[in-house]
Amino acid sequence: MSKNAKIAAGGVAVGLLLLFWLPWWASVLIILGVPAAAYLTLDPSQRRRLRRATRKELGR
Repeated sequence: MSKNAKIAAGGVAVGLLLLFWLPWWASVLIILGVPAAAYLTLDPSQRRRLRRATRKELGR
């Protein structure tokens, strides 16, 4: 199993646990808020490069 697959599996497991322990709206806020916060921490040049990249290139 690749490193990215392990991270994805862990994220799914944490997401399922959050759905059981928290109200559904709090889980949705966390699931959507973490990637949004990570995107906002990027420099403007990194954001431009990320928008230009296709999905296949993101795995490199």
